[in-house]
Formats: sequence, C-alpha cells, structure tokens
Amino acid sequence: MIAALALAAAIAAAPPAQRIIIASDSTAANYGADRYPQMGWGMVLKCSLDPSVEVVNLARGGRSTKTFIEEGLWDQLLAQLKPGDTVLIQFGHNDADTKKIVRFTDPNGAYDVNLRRFVADVRAAKGTPVLVTPIARWMWENGQPKDAHGPYAATIHRVATDLKVPLVDLDGDMMAALKARGELASRGLYLQYKPYDHIARYPEGVSDDTHINEQGARLGAALVATRLAALKLPISRSVHPASVAAQAKLGGPTCP
Repeated sequence: MIAALALAAAIAAAPPAQRIIIASDSTAANYGADRYPQMGWGMVLKCSLDPSVEVVNLARGGRSTKTFIEEGLWDQLLAQLKPGDTVLIQFGHNDADTKKIVRFTDPNGAYDVNLRRFVADVRAAKGTPVLVTPIARWMWENGQPKDAHGPYAATIHRVATDLKVPLVDLDGDMMAALKARGELASRGLYLQYKPYDHIARYPEGVSDDTHINEQGARLGAALVATRLAALKLPISRSVHPASVAAQAKLGGPTCP
C-alpha cells in the first residue's frame, strides 16, 4: 500500500511529457517507405531530441495557411493541443502558389492574418508557438542560392517581431548551408536525380527544386533543432541538435 502511494505521488509530481507539434506542408510531412528517398524534416526531428519528447507531425502536402484552416486541419491540431506543447508553424511554399489559386494568400494580407491567428490560438491553449520560415529551394542565380520566399519570409519575421514569437529561420539557414556546399554538392539534398540515379523511384530522373530527400530532411531537422536549442524555451533543454556538417543515409527515418 505504501509503495503504491509512493508510486502515485511520484507520477503526480513528474513533469508533463513534452511534445512538439508540427503544422506545415510537404517539406516537413511524414512519408511511407514507398515514397523514399523523399522525406520531410519533421520525420527526423526526433533524432535531435531527448527520447522522452514526442513529435506529433501534422504537416500535410500541398497545404497553405489558407487550406490548412479551410480543411479543418488547424481545428484538428487545436483539439489535441495540450498546455506546454510547442507548436512549430511553417507555411509559405503553397501560400505563394498562383497556379493552384485555392492555396494562394497575399503575403501582406491573408498570410499575415492567418499566422497571427495561429499564434493567438496556440497561446490561448497555453502552448508555445514557434514560427518557422519555409525551407529554401534548390535555386541558383549567378552562382548563389536564389531567394524563393522573400515576401513570405519577411512577413514571418514581421509577425514574430510584432507578437514576440520565437523564430526559426530555416529559409536563411538552409540558404547558408547551400552556399557553403556549393551548387553541385547541395543538389544531393533535394529530389534531383538524373535517369537511373535512383532506379527504384525515379528511373527516368526527376528535377524537383522544392522537395528534399533523406539528406535534405536530416539537414533541415538539424537546422531547426539548432535554432530551438538556442531559443531558451521550455523545450530547449531537451534539444540536442544532430550534426549539420554531415547527414547519415540510413534508407529511412531511423536515427543514427
């Protein structure tokens, strides 16, 4: 009886389990083995965290802030949000899509409004919102990485400053990583394959400057973790960033 009471007291005194929830698009989303080598950085963020931290990856391909709200995905996130959760909010790729106009938001209009709503909702639920800029595309101009997210990244920075929200500048950090590696070497971080480079999935090759492969996902996750560790948030002490210098190739989302 005494032992049972002691155990119950210990459980009651234990700190709540820490969780990171990701709201984003295809660049962070989970993928099955049939989609390899495509991976999202959210699949391997766990490799930079204490084992006790749970990652709830609600990122969905093709979503913008607008469609994430309209399809009820944001409401689904709020329904499972617990006090103390850290919510990583990253959109922009699809908000800039003027071809599939249903996704589009004006960077100085609805995009700004939606980001502020996300922040307010998370705070109202006693969670910690963290804004994340979109991961850089593999685009080059005159030998330098080309900025693909200018007005959207600028809005994220502005909202973060206005609302005093922690910021992870994945766009800027990834562009710096691309520049350090150079155009040819950094190609290996994205779904950029010549015919028969990757026979199983892309026998005819693929040229995708947006979506990342395993190495790109591991680098993206390490860059996110590096920023999180430095933000001095409650979650930060449980973040131990994986190396940004070299990424393992394990054939899936397992950790080295």
